[in-house]
Amino acid sequence: MGKHVLILHGPNLNLLGKREPEVYGDQTLDDLNAQCERLGAELGLEISHFQSNHEGALVDKVQEAGLAGISIVFNPGAYTHSSIALRDAIAGSNAEVIEVHISNIHARERFRHRSMLSAVCRGTIVGLGTDGYLLAIRALAETPDGA
Repeated sequence: MGKHVLILHGPNLNLLGKREPEVYGDQTLDDLNAQCERLGAELGLEISHFQSNHEGALVDKVQEAGLAGISIVFNPGAYTHSSIALRDAIAGSNAEVIEVHISNIHARERFRHRSMLSAVCRGTIVGLGTDGYLLAIRALAETPDGA
């Protein structure tokens, strides 16, 4: 396998398919992870995934991946709008991160309009449903290791 990409899911993403399907769709987290793994295999990438509702566990994963040179597709969920700890983990570990949001956070409640993480991420994809994950994987596949 080639480059390693971690698909990192933040709080409440374990409820995909059940939580507000009109906003997040009916695809489950297992469905999404399997879809990411299939695309990764097609592109010659090693794909792993992790979900947590706990900020510290996500900080640990970002640090581990960043320090190991593993790229990250990250949907930080509600921590997007509040977590300086996750921002610092991305910056401090020099992690290559593409931030993904299933819904368009800019078309939702005002408190969701600001991301604490975007400034330290390579890019941000919002509002394209779970296809945003696949677009992020494709973008990372086109980046050589160490770039």
